[in-house]
Amino acid sequence: MMASEQMPRKDWYSILGADPSENVSDLRQKYQKLVLKYHPDKQNTDVPAGTVEECLQKFIEVDQAWKVLGNEETKTEYDLQRCEDDLRNMGPVDAQVYLEEMSWNEDDHSFSLSCRCGGKYCVSKDEAEQVNLISCDTCSLIVELLHHS
Repeated sequence: MMASEQMPRKDWYSILGADPSENVSDLRQKYQKLVLKYHPDKQNTDVPAGTVEECLQKFIEVDQAWKVLGNEETKTEYDLQRCEDDLRNMGPVDAQVYLEEMSWNEDDHSFSLSCRCGGKYCVSKDEAEQVNLISCDTCSLIVELLHHS
């Protein structure tokens, strides 16, 4: 396991004080407000050095959060990873399947697989390239999507 995988993942949404359902325009407003608040040039010169350092660290975190969430591509990738992390925490994987084992639905451009509960595991064509775990739409079972090497 690489060192980066062992580190806890930052919650970029909480750093911006935002909700994952907010659009990029809302995220931008929160980012701009925080950048003005924590920008090093905006700090009073008479505050303790520790406070200045805290503001600088917060400013850097806010900037990092915006670099991820301010770009549609990196935001989508981050959101998919968050979803997968949540699924991983829900419980063990019930089965492992290859994409080829799933049924293709031309209407909504997605792959699906029936669950033993009667529900379905569904994943869009775009998501199939990026996700490893898929949850059933009815129960709490999870399957791992295997990719050919």
